[in-house]
Amino acid sequence: MASAHLKPVGLSGKVRLLDSHTVNQIAAGEVVDRPAAAVKELVENALDAGATRVDVEVLDAGRRLIRVADDGSGMGEDDARSALLRHATSKIGSADDLLRVASFGFRGEALPSIASVSRLTLSTGQADGVRRVLVVEEGRTTVDSAESGPRGTTVIVEDLFLCVPARLKFLKSDTTEVGAVADVVGRAAVARPDVAFRLTHEGNVVLQTPGSGGLLDAVAAVWGRDAARGLVTVDAYNGHARVWGLVSPPHFTKPTRSHQWLFVNGRPVRSRLGTAALDQAFRSLTPDKRYPLAVLMVEVDPAQIDVNVSPSKSEVKFHQEGAVFDAVRRAVKDAVLASGAVPSFEGLAAANAALSGESPAMLPPLFQVAFGEGLAAAPMLEVPPTATPDSFVDGLRVLGQIEDTFIIAENRTSLLVVDQHVAHERILYEKIRDTRGAGAVETQRLLEPETLVVGRRTLEAITPRLDELREIGFDVEPFGTETLLVRALPALGRFRPPLVALKDLVDEMADAPPSALTPTRDDVYILASCKLAVKAGDPLGQAEMTRLLLDLAQTENPYLCPHGRPITVVFPKDALARKFKR
Repeated sequence: MASAHLKPVGLSGKVRLLDSHTVNQIAAGEVVDRPAAAVKELVENALDAGATRVDVEVLDAGRRLIRVADDGSGMGEDDARSALLRHATSKIGSADDLLRVASFGFRGEALPSIASVSRLTLSTGQADGVRRVLVVEEGRTTVDSAESGPRGTTVIVEDLFLCVPARLKFLKSDTTEVGAVADVVGRAAVARPDVAFRLTHEGNVVLQTPGSGGLLDAVAAVWGRDAARGLVTVDAYNGHARVWGLVSPPHFTKPTRSHQWLFVNGRPVRSRLGTAALDQAFRSLTPDKRYPLAVLMVEVDPAQIDVNVSPSKSEVKFHQEGAVFDAVRRAVKDAVLASGAVPSFEGLAAANAALSGESPAMLPPLFQVAFGEGLAAAPMLEVPPTATPDSFVDGLRVLGQIEDTFIIAENRTSLLVVDQHVAHERILYEKIRDTRGAGAVETQRLLEPETLVVGRRTLEAITPRLDELREIGFDVEPFGTETLLVRALPALGRFRPPLVALKDLVDEMADAPPSALTPTRDDVYILASCKLAVKAGDPLGQAEMTRLLLDLAQTENPYLCPHGRPITVVFPKDALARKFKR
């Protein structure tokens, strides 16, 4: 009954022009939803002003005070007043400038939006000496005076959301809010390693960077030196985009994406396309549900991107998404493979423990290596001596087979335990993947076509993707409403009946819709290699095991299968000798 007395807003029948204060508060709801958002806008203003040093101070997780001081170009008296007006900016002059935005800010909304929901003090000067001081309370200027001070700008935000206390109820714990502020400052520091940053909370230093200009120095200051120590350098150009930065080797991963940072023309962004490209680069190198560390700088012509997508400016759109995707994927994968960074015995054990949910403390001492969130504090894992094809086969000798599943072998430096299924899977995957451009996969024509009943739903789902099956050697076509007619099979699997593999393959293709960003053909190649490979439990002869290991040595990664599962566990002989006190 009470609702009958409520008058719905906007149904009065009168259209009115909102006052500027209300407009600013509405804008503030889009731009400033938490203290970290205010810090982001102020830090970006400092960088656009050419600052070489930025100090950020917060109290009460930013609710009570945010102070951002820089040594940038500062503003004169008139510019200082204009900066507090909505849509006043020095970054662009017309709509045409939106096509080539090179600055962090360009909307002219940050300062008036923040000032409309707090008590804001702006102190700025273009030279050492006199600074202009403006105090704005709830969107209205109450003080306009001068004071002495150095060149640069200082913005103090007090009592954030003072006039919209409902917003305070949506803030998280102090730890979460301070973490969000640290994330904003950390990303800015990595984007601009030539600028010295300092962040304090309640007087305690949370983050400090040297401003040396070195990307690795900035990353080490933000993520810690142990995390930065083993990162691999990335730098490549594909004619459309340059991708450079740092990425972790396959055995150094996290259980979340919190340490995957992408920057486009220096702007920290969140990009599904970038994330998908990074996943694609590592999909055959790391265990499933583990994520590498990455700081990637993508440089493209500003005219080829749109940064005017969201009020927070945290998203961009690429005019040529495919070219950017390919640039990121190939740059990262090439850098990791060229580095020779492959997992050691301890690294594989750590990955297996992470996948199975086991604690390292439950493993034998040799397996007790830090992983997950604690990995950053652990020493980097060493690359085993079998890091190249030549060293893998140097003195190679097959010793036998355990449970018709694991091949036991030795080379000059190590004892090797190889999972025969995932080893064969890796070999077949690379054969299928690498021959698709040079020519068709070798096939075996059938004397008489055979039929394979797959069901109506499966047939409908895979019919648009039959070309992908033909690329990997399955010459098939629909036959009726629920049957495939098979004319040729790939001459790849020596152990698995190809028709059985084909049935499993099409069932999985039908049950797993293709992603909008991940190339679907690679999914098919991986599935096919899995279905055609020798299985666990298949007995192999000495010659077959030897051939399998020789083929494995020629792959780009004889340690992890396309799904990210370990292939080879390496026991260095000198480590074994030490275990037996020799």
